[in-house]
Amino acid sequence: MQHKFSRVAIIGLGYIGLPTAATLASRGVEVIGVDVNEHAVSMITQGKVHFSEPDLDMLVRAAVMTGKLRAVVTPEPAEAFIIAVPTPLTDDKRPDLSFIDAAADSIAPVLEAGNLIVLESTSPVGTSARLSRQLAELRPDLTFPHTAGERSDIRIAYCPERILPGRMVLELVENDRIIGGLTPACAARADQLYRIFVKGACLLTDANTAELVKLTENAYRDVNIAFANELSMICDGMGLDVWRVIELSNRHPRVKILQPGPGVGGHCIAVDPWFIVDGMPEASRLIRTAREVNDSKPHHIIDRIRRHAVRFKDPVIACLGLTYKPNVDDLRESPALEITAHIAREGLGKVLAVEPHIRSLPPELTEFDNLHYCDMSEALAEADIAVLLVDHAEFRAIEAKELLNKIVIDTRGFWRDRLYVPDRYGRAAAE
Repeated sequence: MQHKFSRVAIIGLGYIGLPTAATLASRGVEVIGVDVNEHAVSMITQGKVHFSEPDLDMLVRAAVMTGKLRAVVTPEPAEAFIIAVPTPLTDDKRPDLSFIDAAADSIAPVLEAGNLIVLESTSPVGTSARLSRQLAELRPDLTFPHTAGERSDIRIAYCPERILPGRMVLELVENDRIIGGLTPACAARADQLYRIFVKGACLLTDANTAELVKLTENAYRDVNIAFANELSMICDGMGLDVWRVIELSNRHPRVKILQPGPGVGGHCIAVDPWFIVDGMPEASRLIRTAREVNDSKPHHIIDRIRRHAVRFKDPVIACLGLTYKPNVDDLRESPALEITAHIAREGLGKVLAVEPHIRSLPPELTEFDNLHYCDMSEALAEADIAVLLVDHAEFRAIEAKELLNKIVIDTRGFWRDRLYVPDRYGRAAAE
């Protein structure tokens, strides 16, 4: 099937926009990548990437070398525009749509009749319709779906990303996509665009449904993680091994409890459920509570560190891992970063930060005189307290003898097999 898209603009060249731009370019489409970050634009222009992701550097380099991908700071005319900009939370847990508003303002001058606009940014229900109204005010010479329906000059759809850091290049192509149009014609046009590179199923619906589907996926995961995190805090209070409790519980044929951790991070799960709470606060009691449980988990870990730190005159605390998940360099909403910053700010001792996937301390940690960035060996040699916050593959190489005579707080259950020898009842000692 002929897709009839020869030029596509991607607004936002971050974790979602850049892989999408490079993938489209690899399919022979001319792609104009747009970002207000001049450093990112400069890097991409050189065929380089500004964040770490397996195989993405090769994809971007090939796209730039063949002339199929150009990075600019100002939008240019195109047949389709994909908006992939951040949608963070405000301080009071409300959706911040200012980046979407700015993207709309930037593309409005170059829109032409027949163009398609797809919003990929995670958004509250109704954001696509809001985008249509905003653009209509900016371009009264064109018609938009919220008033002209199927006869509109501009087609608008919502298609949320579903890719995992560390697997972006693969999942961008393989995963199913939900495509929600403001009208059936909008959905059908967006379907033509995504079929250029998506091997998974493209499932068409209306925009509001697609927006809620994205939020629902992450709220579901957040609720299930909250159960595991709450269970871990219960087990800590009872002096029981949560990992053993979960292991045995999961032997039930209809039980599948997730693994607890130091909290929940990343750009999706830690943020998106609040969009549902904001839209329907009275009806979303469980979702709100799950968010509060997961947001409280870092403070539970800090309390554990604090209780042990008072046992030393000048404690040295090694924090192993700063990213929000293993084997990536992504620090967004990271509970490990929050914990490390808090114990340094509180002055619980000398803090040694270890993160093999970044080259220097992030700005959030540079203000503390008692915090030092070092490698794994140095941290383990000096630490009185070792806190495993992220289960990076590099930390698997740490041997049990390196942890002797230290207080170990393993928030991931990563070292259970080497730290403790279960007795004949399968019990393991805590900490």
